[in-house]
Amino acid sequence: MPALPSFNWTDLPAPLAEFWAEYHLCILSTLDRDGAPHAVPVGAILDPAQGCAWVITRRGSQKVANLRRDPRLTISSVDRARWSTLVGTAEVLEDEASIARACERYAARYRPPSSNPERVALRVTVERILGSAALLSAS
Repeated sequence: MPALPSFNWTDLPAPLAEFWAEYHLCILSTLDRDGAPHAVPVGAILDPAQGCAWVITRRGSQKVANLRRDPRLTISSVDRARWSTLVGTAEVLEDEASIARACERYAARYRPPSSNPERVALRVTVERILGSAALLSAS
């Protein structure tokens, strides 16, 4: 499985950065209490300036409960033969600045999110990036 051996947020391969800027829904996988995978569609956004990825969601969601218990996750995106997976951990943030940053980044990739008083931001620390060879090359 192709992976970036190490990466620098400011020097991602252009095809990979472009892929994560295109409109593609993603699948966020967390671990349920019994260790089973819990996979749900989300919007995910890279934030090279802050060295992380973001997901916005509702405070009471199952994914938030799972991540509070075990922060490990994957976020995968697929477009035909092109695919990429982020492997890492997430922190559930409820402060206004983090939520505003996540919403700003979300709007840049998808659309401005509607108002939601239950919103939280998932700040993802990416440990590895996997993907199709075409995305991981520095062309």
